[in-house]
Amino acid sequence: MSLPFWSSDVCLVAAQAATVALPAAPRLRLLDRLRSGWWALVPLGSIVVVIFGIQAASQSANALTYLALIAVPPLAAGALGGFARGGRPLHALAVVPLFALAWADRHGLAGEAAGIALSMLACVTLGVLLAKVAPLNWLKVGIVLMAIGDTILVVAQQLQAPNNALNAAAPGLGLPQLQRELFGSAVMGFGDIFIAAVFGAVLAAEGRRLGGPARLTFLFALLFDLLFFTVDLLPATVPVALALIVTERPWEWVSREGRAARRGRGQWWPSPARASSTARSPSSARPARAPTEAP
Repeated sequence: MSLPFWSSDVCLVAAQAATVALPAAPRLRLLDRLRSGWWALVPLGSIVVVIFGIQAASQSANALTYLALIAVPPLAAGALGGFARGGRPLHALAVVPLFALAWADRHGLAGEAAGIALSMLACVTLGVLLAKVAPLNWLKVGIVLMAIGDTILVVAQQLQAPNNALNAAAPGLGLPQLQRELFGSAVMGFGDIFIAAVFGAVLAAEGRRLGGPARLTFLFALLFDLLFFTVDLLPATVPVALALIVTERPWEWVSREGRAARRGRGQWWPSPARASSTARSPSSARPARAPTEAP
């Protein structure tokens, strides 16, 4: 039985917010040599490359569905194995029943929930790895840029056609479509979960608590979705960026800089943090949220 859109939407918003609270901060010294500020462009680049790639090549959507099918389960196992909070190597085996359920009940709520869980965990692994190789302050800027880019594409109406193509793409043999998050009558893009995981990974790398920012993301997403009463397409990356901005309180940076400047040692930008060791689119007749895909 299909859920109404708003019930489905709230469930997806809750999944996105929960992803913020999942990342851990494991030590990965092997990645130290890969550290670079250029990695901070990955969130924004994931939108541009995927969307315009689909527009340029009709087969890109089909390629992405197979890429997700191959990549998501091992990435999810990585999260359960240690990249997510409470992860243990033995927990990685839980990926097998989750994938089996997502395949066997592909059109049921239980199977859809299993597919979303796999994507959440996969995004946690990607987010943690990204937080290990990018300067954290730069990565925060990358999250905001991703939301801005997502919004620009939505306003310019560049996402509808790629959204439809990506949602329609499906692997053979009835295998699950892990390139987007479907629950009931609502769909969220893989990239919308990815940006939440990156946000959580940055906070975890800084040794900060994740529960408050996760709840803030959920609140902003619920309020943001009220716009569905007037529009039928919304970028799901925006609530995450807003939660980041409120969590960071940049207005306090300016205040601190002003006080420090009077003492002769101020700087506008916070000291660089160490590099740590688009939408929902329900079925055609329902409101939609723009998909944003991670590579």
